[in-house]
Amino acid sequence: MIGKVLEHTLRQFGFWQPARKGTPNSIAAPGRLGRTARMAVSASLLAPALSGCILGSERPDLSLEVPAAYREAGRTAPNSHVPALDWWRGFRSNELTTLMDEAQIHNFDIAVAIAQIVQADAQVGAAGSPLLPSVTGTSTAEQVRSVSSNLGGGVGFSNTFSQYSLGLTASYMIDFWGKNRATLYAAEENATSSRYNREVVTLTTIVTVANTYFQILAAQDELRVARRNLAAAERILALIRQEFAGGTASQLDVSQQEALVATERAAIPPLEIILRQNIAALAVLVGRAPANFTVKGGMMTQIAIPRVTPGMPSELLNQRPDIRQAEALLASSNFSVEAARAAFFPQIQLTAQTGVQSAALASLFGPGAWFYTLSAGLTQPLFDGFLLESQLKQAKGVQLQNLQAYRKAVLLAFSDVEKALVALSQSILQERLQVEAVASSRKAFEVSETQLRAGTVNLITVLQTQQTLLTNENVLAQVRLTKLLAASSLFQALGGGWTPTGDLSSLLTQDGPTPARPISQHTN
Repeated sequence: MIGKVLEHTLRQFGFWQPARKGTPNSIAAPGRLGRTARMAVSASLLAPALSGCILGSERPDLSLEVPAAYREAGRTAPNSHVPALDWWRGFRSNELTTLMDEAQIHNFDIAVAIAQIVQADAQVGAAGSPLLPSVTGTSTAEQVRSVSSNLGGGVGFSNTFSQYSLGLTASYMIDFWGKNRATLYAAEENATSSRYNREVVTLTTIVTVANTYFQILAAQDELRVARRNLAAAERILALIRQEFAGGTASQLDVSQQEALVATERAAIPPLEIILRQNIAALAVLVGRAPANFTVKGGMMTQIAIPRVTPGMPSELLNQRPDIRQAEALLASSNFSVEAARAAFFPQIQLTAQTGVQSAALASLFGPGAWFYTLSAGLTQPLFDGFLLESQLKQAKGVQLQNLQAYRKAVLLAFSDVEKALVALSQSILQERLQVEAVASSRKAFEVSETQLRAGTVNLITVLQTQQTLLTNENVLAQVRLTKLLAASSLFQALGGGWTPTGDLSSLLTQDGPTPARPISQHTN
């Protein structure tokens, strides 16, 4: 593997000669280079120097596989539309809308992401400082006493004098190869990435709020079903006890129904645990103490499912904030590679110093006290223990890592949309079928209960219809929860609140949109 890398590197710089028949590959000797080869070597060595001040030349091939359409999209409804910025209002729940607004204001994960933006912006300022001159002021006041000895070894005379100076020193590094500017651009892309990270955190938070709220509604629905089933089981138990008292039912029948009643009672505490734990989790999401937080809730049937079109897969590259974040990180690593490569070239430092200097404070600003110095220095790394080479390899490794992360983010985004589409469509179909199953099983149970009162049906039939109704109602509650979770997952997969131009939605109400810089588009 190392040999292949070395061969590729040598080929890039023109030092690799292809093998002739019967001879092994060899590195071209400098003395044997032909005119064409020497020109190629000279051009290859000069190319990095000429491209040093052309930033944005480091652009790896993205090699993205973007499908023409989603497999699970199908035909969109006539009233379908792209997700709105406040897409959660489409569920038509005032309580959910209030929780979303509170989460965006008080959630601590979002606050942490905002603090990271402040840090990233400060890094931009620090990275841009080498592009500006450095100016420092100096002032000194000295009193020096010197003693001289005579020829006999005795103490001679002493001399005391003072020295005062006041001056300015300025230095500037000429960024001829673009190293400092590439470093600045890398920091700017990191700052852009932190803004998209805030979008990712915000989207994740509000989707989690929606899912937690739906879990609460599901727990409330299941509790209503469990209590209703418990009441029905207790009614059947009362009938069986009456028949047992009349001698038409056995103790086994009573015990079976008592076991069913106990099972229904035991199903209620786990649902209470789910309900209360989700309320506590929702309180943290909106920045509230669980002890001071309550949720009214309701029924899952009160929640509407907004109709939304997934659009084209190519549009998803601008819609998803995690893709834009990965894109910004890749752009940052591209500039970091350019900065690491520019470090191989000479650095030119300009220094200027001026001020006044005098032996007497009174004449510090007098004639002849002014002085100045101008200097220019050039430093060229010769041998640093392969430090610069290792730094360049590290930068390229980070670039490769971010490139693969970007490709993965794109494919995961397509996969998320496909999975959310199929989950939503199939859960809607399953809900419709399950509603029919519940209606039929409820009708069968009601008929069997009526016949049991009339004594025209045996107890086994009643127990079977009752158990079927319990199972179908629990399945229906889970199917409705799956449908709501699939709807919120679809909005998350599509990027949540986004604009057709791919601008940051959270900035539209502040200082106007701030789109991310395209990958490696800077020029010097």
